[in-house]
Amino acid sequence: MQRGGTMIAILGAGKMGEALLSGLVRAGVPVGELLATVRRPERGEALTRQYGVRVVSNAEAAKRADTLILAVKPQDMATLLDEIAPYVPAGRLVISAAAGITTAFVEARLGEDVPVVRVMSNTPVLVDEAMSVISAGAGAGEEHLKLAEDLLQPVGKVLRVPESQQDAATALSGSGPAYFFYLVEAMVDAGILLGMPRAAALDMVTQSIVGAAIMLRDSGEHPVILREAVTSPGGTTIAAIAELERHSVRAAFLAAIEAARDRSSQLAAG
Repeated sequence: MQRGGTMIAILGAGKMGEALLSGLVRAGVPVGELLATVRRPERGEALTRQYGVRVVSNAEAAKRADTLILAVKPQDMATLLDEIAPYVPAGRLVISAAAGITTAFVEARLGEDVPVVRVMSNTPVLVDEAMSVISAGAGAGEEHLKLAEDLLQPVGKVLRVPESQQDAATALSGSGPAYFFYLVEAMVDAGILLGMPRAAALDMVTQSIVGAAIMLRDSGEHPVILREAVTSPGGTTIAAIAELERHSVRAAFLAAIEAARDRSSQLAAG
């Protein structure tokens, strides 16, 4: 990663903040170019022990870093912005990773001359397979989007979308891994119901979902085509599909993801 020795601070190194931190370290960012801020001292000690990262106050991070990644919970964002506003100079790149928080919300507290890029990532950042969706605020240009992409590409895929689509992205990919874990859990339970040992059922379901995901990503085929290839006339798969349709599983997913989108838009409103 070509960076040229700039300082990056992760403000609010909770689960997602730490996942980004670990990804940056794996991507080769020198630990001396990273700062982190935390709520609790023991959390800071644990991060320093594990990564060697320097833990500082929010004010010091805002003063020293060239790029600020705001990874606090949405409900804590206003307090954080008020705390760091006096120390963030014009032109300092701010990347906001909090669900539902708009770039306008950040700009209103830090000033219009601070470029803000909004990002929604997800937990597969831990295995360098994140889906990160980014949008530019009013003061952010191509160079700021490119900087955000350079930070996020080593830990997964990056997609640019208009900010109006960010709540939908949060519902689809931000929360997305949880839907698949939920599905795996249900399928493993089905295996147990059919008399399969739990470990064997989990192995079979996990490998099936990994294999299906790679086929979907690498074949370029539409999911309908791939699903039809497994679905023989009068066979076992169509019997299962018929049950899923009878239970309105597709409609349930539509409603669930819509609910997640609505919740994302409510978070910014407090």
